[in-house]
Amino acid sequence: MLRPTEAKAEEARKKARDLFQRDRAKDAEVVKERERAFDAQSQKTAKLKALRLARDAEEETTAAQTKAAATAAKAATRKKTPAPR
Repeated sequence: MLRPTEAKAEEARKKARDLFQRDRAKDAEVVKERERAFDAQSQKTAKLKALRLARDAEEETTAAQTKAAATAAKAATRKKTPAPR
């Protein structure tokens, strides 16, 4: 049989172990929540990057088409008027 002081010490150890386990569980939840938030932010960033790249590609295509149209218009203008000699 345990003496009263040993019983108190054993009870204190059990209580400390329980508190430690609860703290670990809370910490694990916090880590999971951070990971979920990080994943959500990463997905958002990837989506925004894809949209930006698509917009840039569209702008490049539009710029190339505009340049081609200007070059064609310039060439058509040169063909209509003969060059002075």
